[in-house]
Amino acid sequence: MKLLNCILSPVLLVFSFAVTAQESMQQADSLQTLSAKQLMEIVKQYHPVAKQADIFIEKAKADVTIARGMFDPVLANEMAEKTFDGTNYYYYNRPELSIPTWFGVEVTAGLEYLSGNRTNPEETKGQTSYVGISVPLAKNLLMDKRRAALQTAKIFREASAIEKRNILNNLLLDAMKTYWTWVQQYQFFKTISDAVVVNEKRVQLVKTAYRLGDRPAIDTAEALVQLQSFELQKSQAWLEFQNTTLDLSVFLWTANTQPYNLSSNIIPGEDLQNLNMSSIALPELNSLLTSATKNHPELIIYNYKLNVLGVEKKLKFQELLPKVNFRYNQLGKGYEILKTATTGPLFENNFQYGLSLGIPLRLSQGRGEYRKAKLKITETQLQQGQKLQQVENKVRSYFNELLAIKSQVALQEKAYKNYQILQRGEEIRFQAGESSLFLINARENKALEALQKLQELKAKYFKAENNLLWAAGILIP
Repeated sequence: MKLLNCILSPVLLVFSFAVTAQESMQQADSLQTLSAKQLMEIVKQYHPVAKQADIFIEKAKADVTIARGMFDPVLANEMAEKTFDGTNYYYYNRPELSIPTWFGVEVTAGLEYLSGNRTNPEETKGQTSYVGISVPLAKNLLMDKRRAALQTAKIFREASAIEKRNILNNLLLDAMKTYWTWVQQYQFFKTISDAVVVNEKRVQLVKTAYRLGDRPAIDTAEALVQLQSFELQKSQAWLEFQNTTLDLSVFLWTANTQPYNLSSNIIPGEDLQNLNMSSIALPELNSLLTSATKNHPELIIYNYKLNVLGVEKKLKFQELLPKVNFRYNQLGKGYEILKTATTGPLFENNFQYGLSLGIPLRLSQGRGEYRKAKLKITETQLQQGQKLQQVENKVRSYFNELLAIKSQVALQEKAYKNYQILQRGEEIRFQAGESSLFLINARENKALEALQKLQELKAKYFKAENNLLWAAGILIP
């Protein structure tokens, strides 16, 4: 009987693992893989949230176009006519072209025609033409609402690209967390499936040994109970893997913005069981902190906010200045102003000008608006400093977590190898007739639990690594 055990047990183990490996290789030929890098590219290109970020940029560009519209030349025409009781009071027609400029000066040119018996004596009858300018000499000289709106729109256009990075950074973090959970659950399912195959062969061989009278009946029950336990775990692992597959499918979309469900022949591209974690280098903390300080989207957005507030501050400062506007028109008889206008000094003949002046005596509104604009800048600077501290603390926290997990992985690898040694030692004792199938099953369960814990820690390591890159603002390549 001992001789049969010595022959049967090694053959059982070698044959079982050989069959499992062969079946796995045949199944792998019909499977396709999805790697973490491939998932990131798919999410960046096709996910609706990523496309919404592109729309956000286009909307910011449209806002710039809208703001530039305030500097578009305007062609207008004013026409009026009055007749009453057979009397032609007046007929008036004036087409005008006005051209606003970036420097606050507005250039105008127009034609006038006036006729009638009851016209305003200040107006000139017949055909006249003019070219003129309007210049703010104090308030609105260096900044006005039109220029402020355009500068703000340009800043938001640049900030929209940074906001897109921030959106993708958060989106990819959620996607990669789900991906590594999917990898972990697949690895659990694959591991327990291999254990089921091994134990199915073991049950058959133990039954054969029982029929030959070489094993007691209790061993067949022991082998069957172990198999049934693994089959139950396999069923649960399959359920969890299918659910995580559905969770991952939420992040997968086609080029036509149609949801895509992962099929059963697609498996993770990463193999946690055969992954050598010792060859993976840890990122450098100081480099991450520097990168986070310079490139984190949420910190850069604060710079744009401060730029916008700087524009608002300049605009509010205009409320402290007196309103002094000067307008001058060079007049000409008829519609050919270049030929009929005077060539002498501007204020000698054929001209019209106006000067307006006004200032609030207490400047209460201007002082309040300007002070409020400065307070907004101070408030935003404080928020930026707080956000910087939060970002740096998150980077350090996730880096510490990464260090701890890598150390745990190394310890768990050693523990798993020791459990394997204990299992093999129990099998040798069983071959010598000094052990039982119950003890072998117990050792096998512990080894399997250690392997699953090791796979869980490896998946947790990559999640922590993604958290670290996200905290530094560089998860998106």
